[in-house]
Amino acid sequence: MHERSLPASPNWYCSRSSDVNDSGLLGVGAKNVIFLIDVSASSCRVTGELVGHKDLVSGFSFCQHAGQSHICVSSSSDGTVRFWDSDSKVLLREHAAHQTSVAAVHWSPVDKNLVVSGDEKGVVVCHWHNTGDTASFFPEPRTIVCLTCSPHTWSSVAVGYKDGMIVLIDVSKKGEVMHRLRGHEDEVHSLAWSPVASEEVLQSRPEDTEAGGVSAGDEKGCYLASGSKDQTMRIWSSAKGKSVMTLKLPYLKKRGSAVDPGVKERLWLHVHWPTGRPTQLVSSCFGGELVMWDLTKTGKQRWTLLGTSSEGQNHSRIVFNMSSVRLQDGRELLISTSMDREIKCWDLASLDCCWTLPTLGGFVYALTFSPVGAGCLALGVGDNMIRVWNTLTTQNQYDTRSFWQGVKSKVTALAWHPKKEGSLSFGTDDGKVGIFEVFSNRPPQISSSYHKKTVYTLAWGPPVPPVSFGAAGGKPSHSLYSCAGEGVILQHDPSKLSGEASDIDKLIRDTNGIQHKLSPHTDLSWKPDGKVVAVGNEDGCVEVYEAPSLKQLCSIQQHHKIINTLRWHHDHGSPPELHCLLASGSSNTTVYVHDLRSVIENPPESPVVVTEPYRRLCGHTSKITGMAWSPHHEARLVTVSYDGTAQVWDVLQEEPLSNYRGHVGYLLCVDWSPVDPDVIWTGGKDFTLHEWSVSKQEFTRPPKGTRPEPEKMKAKKKNKKTPAAGGAAPPQTNGEPVTGGEKAGPGAELSAEEEEDEVSSTSSPAPPSGKRGTYLSTLKKKKPRSMLPVSTAMDHRPKEELLQDCVTLASVRHHSGCVPGRGEHLHLGLFSDRPALYRMFEAEEEAHVEAGHFDSVVYLRLWSGDLEGALQLATEKGELSDHLLSLAPTAGFGVWSRTVEAFVKQLCLQEQYLKAASHLLSINKLYEAVDLLRSHKLYREAIALAKARLPADEPVLKELYTCWAATLEKDGHFSAAAKCHLAAGASFDAAKVIARKNDVPSLRAAAGLARISGEAALARSLALRCAKDLAAARDWIGAQDVLGAQDVLLAHRLHLCVAELMAATLTDRQAESQPAARGHPWASLDGDGGIQGRVRDVWEAQFGVSQHSTGHRGAGALLQELESAESPTPTANVPLGQLHSSLHLTRAVLSWLLDADGPLVKELWRAVAWFREAGHFAVSAELCGLLHGITAAATSLQALVHYHHLYQRWWSDSTLVPAAAANGAASEETRPRGELDALASALLSERHAAFQAAQRSVGQIQERLAAMVLKHSRAQAGQLRSGENEADGEPSDRRGSADVYPHPDVVECCLVLLLLSKSSASVSESLQQKAKDLLRKYGTETSTPPRDTLPVQRLVECE
Repeated sequence: MHERSLPASPNWYCSRSSDVNDSGLLGVGAKNVIFLIDVSASSCRVTGELVGHKDLVSGFSFCQHAGQSHICVSSSSDGTVRFWDSDSKVLLREHAAHQTSVAAVHWSPVDKNLVVSGDEKGVVVCHWHNTGDTASFFPEPRTIVCLTCSPHTWSSVAVGYKDGMIVLIDVSKKGEVMHRLRGHEDEVHSLAWSPVASEEVLQSRPEDTEAGGVSAGDEKGCYLASGSKDQTMRIWSSAKGKSVMTLKLPYLKKRGSAVDPGVKERLWLHVHWPTGRPTQLVSSCFGGELVMWDLTKTGKQRWTLLGTSSEGQNHSRIVFNMSSVRLQDGRELLISTSMDREIKCWDLASLDCCWTLPTLGGFVYALTFSPVGAGCLALGVGDNMIRVWNTLTTQNQYDTRSFWQGVKSKVTALAWHPKKEGSLSFGTDDGKVGIFEVFSNRPPQISSSYHKKTVYTLAWGPPVPPVSFGAAGGKPSHSLYSCAGEGVILQHDPSKLSGEASDIDKLIRDTNGIQHKLSPHTDLSWKPDGKVVAVGNEDGCVEVYEAPSLKQLCSIQQHHKIINTLRWHHDHGSPPELHCLLASGSSNTTVYVHDLRSVIENPPESPVVVTEPYRRLCGHTSKITGMAWSPHHEARLVTVSYDGTAQVWDVLQEEPLSNYRGHVGYLLCVDWSPVDPDVIWTGGKDFTLHEWSVSKQEFTRPPKGTRPEPEKMKAKKKNKKTPAAGGAAPPQTNGEPVTGGEKAGPGAELSAEEEEDEVSSTSSPAPPSGKRGTYLSTLKKKKPRSMLPVSTAMDHRPKEELLQDCVTLASVRHHSGCVPGRGEHLHLGLFSDRPALYRMFEAEEEAHVEAGHFDSVVYLRLWSGDLEGALQLATEKGELSDHLLSLAPTAGFGVWSRTVEAFVKQLCLQEQYLKAASHLLSINKLYEAVDLLRSHKLYREAIALAKARLPADEPVLKELYTCWAATLEKDGHFSAAAKCHLAAGASFDAAKVIARKNDVPSLRAAAGLARISGEAALARSLALRCAKDLAAARDWIGAQDVLGAQDVLLAHRLHLCVAELMAATLTDRQAESQPAARGHPWASLDGDGGIQGRVRDVWEAQFGVSQHSTGHRGAGALLQELESAESPTPTANVPLGQLHSSLHLTRAVLSWLLDADGPLVKELWRAVAWFREAGHFAVSAELCGLLHGITAAATSLQALVHYHHLYQRWWSDSTLVPAAAANGAASEETRPRGELDALASALLSERHAAFQAAQRSVGQIQERLAAMVLKHSRAQAGQLRSGENEADGEPSDRRGSADVYPHPDVVECCLVLLLLSKSSASVSESLQQKAKDLLRKYGTETSTPPRDTLPVQRLVECE
């Protein structure tokens, strides 16, 4: 389990989404998870999670009965009510009695088995925990916001509604309504029963109560407190069913200004009646303050503010939930949750805050420890805030500060300054880059250069041109580099962030002479010493550049998908050979580590292509998102992945060490603790940050199984609130819409990730009442809306008034009386002259505007001849139509053109893009039509239109092809993207795109395309990759065909030829099953001359390469070409062992053709040693036997292999004998003696025994001679030195094959054979005698035997 963690923020606008039991365990609903937090100690600790709901948790309650306090219940917007065991964290039961979102739930304090819940439709359900039964009631057709069970009577339940109504029901009488409590003018946020089962006298002011005074009556009842959005709290008498006291929230001063009562503030009024305090009530207030009310006092000052002893104790935003508990040590605690994303604990005795637990309201995108301030951890979160946590404090374990000023978007990247304490750079989702000084209260510095897309990586490094061109005293020591989603890396000057940032691509192009388009960048990492920088690209390539000119040193072509993360090994306290290790992670599942020491220390003239890694780390099942090297260990790496786990690796051994699985969902960031070697911090999609120990994890590697499906962006329909009171405001997680006219504080907006990943509750409108047939008949009889509703209505008055209208109209026609078309004679305008009609139209238009019928207004203006005004109104209201557009030309070209442009915007909002483009063509706006289609990703139509109407050399065409290619490439349509690149004249990019598929047909096609287009270097690289894959599949004919298309790859064809000959002859002991080979007829070793002779003959017959070849077929040129090819370090994990070993054999044969004996022997030994060092001894020995003419080398290697087998035989027999003796049976030798005789025949060589005995004698003489030289050094110093030099020089020229190719110690082998004969009957008598003879002759030859031969003498004497 995790040590410390920051949980997700509690859900907002829920009446009861948190609760605490009597043992001090707090449950908080956050998103669709319940977090369990232990609050009983001096500081809190997250102990676990309850996971299972599919939508937001809207309610949570513990069972407060002895022996059952670990059982709890939760409700959700998914319509379910779930029972949990908080100790074992398992689901006990699920009820789905509700048909819509559940708004509230409460466990009865009286009946230990009763749970009551209510939903948005007004349905109340009783759940019995012991039996699993449910009962539903429908007391009121209103939207429920909150409910609470009486602590004194099991059947009494109070329910609060959205319209301000409170209802007391009796669940024992099928939900019968006992009282309806009316008084609140807006929705009821919370309800709380008095802890005392009586209605004692409470002091109140006359204006507080409807009766003027409160006294205990004869009826037995209990007080009920309620808090409402109308800014009042009321105390109700359950016996009388009416309000007895009204409390108005005080307007407290905040941030230097008083709250204006005339301004409607955002408010959630929660009330809590603590147990054992019948006269005290706690409530929330406007700005996050908590208020303790004394119900026995009179006057204005009836409340006390909590947290006044020191600054900063109160919440900074409104409070949603409160719950209290009395612990066994006597402390009475109050827990509160707020919109400021903090959970606070209060001591009700002192009214002071005990501790604060920060929570997170978004994905944890980035986390990093400060290299200067020990234990200072920075978090970049998707709730638009940065947290800085001092993880080493002892008094407050959650000492955090939040930074939100100037951020205004998700924080996706962070980087501490390597030298300056407290300087923290950040990048956001909207492309912003800035720097915070965390130890000051100043707003951040924001770079004036914005990225177009999300900032993924920030890194501090040495400045490069043009920033490094400044004066010595003016240029900064470090620049800030940012990499974003559009594939651009910008260099920012931290001292002049207002200046324009520079794109490093220009410097890379100028320094390296690159003409083609660079691949979009996705990540960068500076080596800690600042000498080189690694840049990851979208095509999976990693490029390493040397500072400050950014000259390219190498290109790592290992990954074939987008690079997500790069990390250099630290250079403090580690061996120099580890300083150049570069770890890379991509959307592949494998992590690769490359050793770039040779490239960095000896920079090549031209970039080197690296295709083999130093180490492979395999185990994750989804893409890699982050990694970090341990600052305490050598070559220890931690990686996080979309598979939801964090993995610790021993890089040198390629071994997994520990796997952490505590998160829910994929992980995004990781960092190693700078002070504790065993602690790692991780963050991810589940809105949480975890601290965990490597040594305490149960698993060592990620879970096996199918790869999880990639996350897809889901389009969500946002819920629209209707003005009618049809549903409650849905509970919100970590965000809310900002109301108009109010300044939003930190985290007020609902972030995009919450819209994507969080489920939201909806309020479905009620179905139409009545029968279905009646409803349909009503629709059929519905008349069209009248164009003149006001005058029509006036014609439906009583008969007397209609007759009077006739008289009035007659008087008007005779020039006397009223004015028709106005006032009460409005309808008479239809029967009078035109001015009267126009007056009537004006009144009708006002009525239509007020009703929202703007189309009718347009028609009225059109009828009156005001065509331009009608079009203007239709444009403003979005009511343009094809009919109106057809009339627009009659008003003139200008009006028509403006109307078409407005109609195009309207059509775009309706997603009718093709129609909109056609209308733009009608007013000769061709470029705008093409741009409209392109902006909405209708590239095919845009290109067709542009090619049909524009010249062939128009730049717009190339831009269209390039944009379409980028979109197709992102969607995985590589062939179509390549065609776009070809149409745009970018052959290099077309070949690179096709090669991204990384299968044989794609690589073959990409190589051919690059060769035809003149991209020789790319064609060569792709052909080699394709041939390598074909060789791995044993398709030798296909591999030769691919390379044969390019003459410059002749050397690599010879290499494949040798590999095919070896594969046809040698047996790969490591492969259990080999695919069927497709090879050439000449791929065999028939005939004499060994493998090198056969290779020479095939080369001359098939490739025209011989000892006399010249030019590009000459052995010297071919050998020079193969010198650049690399062979990986021999380990058992490296595939294609024969292919790598054959590279050395190919070089050896070319050296043989050049009569270069030194390189010949060197490469032959490398070929044999490659298998031997990789652990394939049998294959190494078999290859030795094929090397005809190299007798000494082959004999030496064969002797080494036999020596290894002899020891294996001895060890196996020595373990069999005790086992057989224990079973009472004699050890029987079942192996043939001929096998052991064959081993000994190569080991018991008298010639090598004599040579080794002579070497021992010479060693003794040299020791004596050294002593004599030391004694007489002063008298004969010069002479002896010259003599020594001469004596030392001779043997080096006369060394025999026994010295160059060593043989195992013969005396040692004799001893092993004699010891083996004691436990095994497989050693023949003749072989034992031969071993004894060699021991007597060469083991005791010297007069003064060395110490290592004394045991030999004793063994011979015993024999």
